[in-house]
Amino acid sequence: MTVSVRLDEVHKVFGRGEGRIVACDGVDLVVPAGASVALTGASGSGKSTLLHMIGAVEAADSGRILVGEDEVTAMNRRELARHRRGVGFVFQRFHLLSALTALDNVIAPVLPRKVPFDRAERAAELLAAVGLGGRERALPSQLSGGQQQRVAIARALIGSPRLLLADEPTGALDSATGTQITDLLHALAGEHGFTMIVATHERSVADRCGRIVALSDGRIVNDSWTNERTNGRTDGLND
Repeated sequence: MTVSVRLDEVHKVFGRGEGRIVACDGVDLVVPAGASVALTGASGSGKSTLLHMIGAVEAADSGRILVGEDEVTAMNRRELARHRRGVGFVFQRFHLLSALTALDNVIAPVLPRKVPFDRAERAAELLAAVGLGGRERALPSQLSGGQQQRVAIARALIGSPRLLLADEPTGALDSATGTQITDLLHALAGEHGFTMIVATHERSVADRCGRIVALSDGRIVNDSWTNERTNGRTDGLND
């Protein structure tokens, strides 16, 4: 089941004194369930920090973050761990384990957990879904950058996430491969129905989403709908 995301007056500051960096400065944002939203802005604008707080990788200093009916900012350690299991992460640098095969990299997030499916079978199905059928035993060093990102996407999906957070998923790829990865993410979002938030500095990636939220110095400076999609758009969205 997909989920909505809501941020109310969220603040996050790193450092102190002259080195103090305001990463999020009172951010209010609502993402409807099933929507596809791009966060854009220059490096240091707060895109990644927002994703990390939604996914409970970073804690907000103040404000509220809700994913569905669950208030992330009020969770204890055990609840945060459970929340993370419902979130899929895709990063710019893939973060694959070099000693593991593609199949084992996909399995890794659910290895310590009890799951209602056969791990290897599901991992193989996901690798086939991202175009890597037959490469299950390949090591990351034997795969191209685009193929490694496909493994990372399959890994993000093995837990059947309600929410996918992608941080510069095409940043380490050439433009043609980046387009393929963008197409793949949206195809999978349509198939699996998860809510997707993508942090990107690439306009072509942002334009594929239904909505573009521009950030600068930790604040939202523009929030607009794209012409290509209207994912999750509702009247009174920010009521």
